[in-house]
Amino acid sequence: MQKLNIAILSYRSAKFGGGQGVYIKDISMALTFMGHKVDVISGPPYPDLHEGIDLIKLPGLNLFETFSFKDRVNKFFNKKNKSINDYYEFISVLFGGFPEMKTFGYRANIFLKKNNHYDLVIDNQSLSYGVIDIQNRLPLIEIIHHPITFDFRYELKTSKRIKYKISRYRWYSFLRMQKKVAPNINRIICPSNSSKKGIIEDFKCKSKNITVINNGLDSSEFKPMIDSTRNPFRLITTASADVPLKGLDYTLIALKKLKTRYPKIHLIIIGTIKKNGHTKRLIDNLGIEQNITFRSNISKAEIIELYSTSSVAIVSSLYEGFGYPVIEAMSCEVPLIATNTASIPELTGKYACLVKPKNDEAIFKSIIKILSDYDKYKEIAIKGRQHVINKFNWAKITKEYENIIYETIKEFKDADI
Repeated sequence: MQKLNIAILSYRSAKFGGGQGVYIKDISMALTFMGHKVDVISGPPYPDLHEGIDLIKLPGLNLFETFSFKDRVNKFFNKKNKSINDYYEFISVLFGGFPEMKTFGYRANIFLKKNNHYDLVIDNQSLSYGVIDIQNRLPLIEIIHHPITFDFRYELKTSKRIKYKISRYRWYSFLRMQKKVAPNINRIICPSNSSKKGIIEDFKCKSKNITVINNGLDSSEFKPMIDSTRNPFRLITTASADVPLKGLDYTLIALKKLKTRYPKIHLIIIGTIKKNGHTKRLIDNLGIEQNITFRSNISKAEIIELYSTSSVAIVSSLYEGFGYPVIEAMSCEVPLIATNTASIPELTGKYACLVKPKNDEAIFKSIIKILSDYDKYKEIAIKGRQHVINKFNWAKITKEYENIIYETIKEFKDADI
């Protein structure tokens, strides 16, 4: 088949910033291995890419690198040749908004007008107005991991304070744009049937325009370390603290209950904790600060080491469009407890202990059950790794991507005839 020039757009792609950075690195690598020429066009923070993949930087103001008003003002005034997008970005952030998707879309559109040699453009969930203009000129695929409307709804439920709710409405104001753009996208890829259902319901997209292709995982990289020893009282979870959708509260409450039975119990949280935030206050109130370690900005190798030395992995999310921590833990052969919601049962199959969301008691009992009969659940975890290898390998997934890519290009060309 014809080898293509592909541009992948990503409004932000932090190396250690969760699923988006992982996805950009992996999909660009997979398409490159298939022989295509891939450029990643990204706003800051920038991704860590494999050798042979060009990174084209579209710098915005990167105002979320700091939360200091003074630093943000300095960033704005120190930028030379400011555009109207820079002014909009600064003012929007000043009033509590998140404008990066919108301004990146405009910048990407301007760039692609001047650099129109690409056969296909893949946009990673900006759903910005600029993407519609790009779609009019070039074959385009939009990646929607899940509708951010879910995040918005869960955050509104966490507090009754009017000031907080107003701040959330302001922050998520970009959803007005995404709800307008999404129904006008001709080709969408999402990673799970749960995500597809949400996209249809919340973004009013047509089912025929959406293709489900799972995200992939490099199981040759995510595998148990041979020389590692599992700490029998170490638990591990991946959760952005103070993000209600991740359901971390319920794992923390379960940990409090476990302390009585297992005084040495310890939880590794791959994520950051916000100073004086909700999670910090909860940890202090529960008296479990000595039983918790937060790890952030760590490499894949360090994450794999943590999985390989932990005895139980927990994913207590209230919603996941596609839960990377689920398949990462399974690929590292860690017995897994996960919530029975959204895409998670699609990912785990029968190889995890599934519990109801928002149920700390179920997490507590499941941990006891696993630690009390560890050999049994270790065997299940070993089979779970093979499940991940079979279902989420990049060779299979990239072929599915290629089929949609060539189909999208053909439809675009036929529409021009």
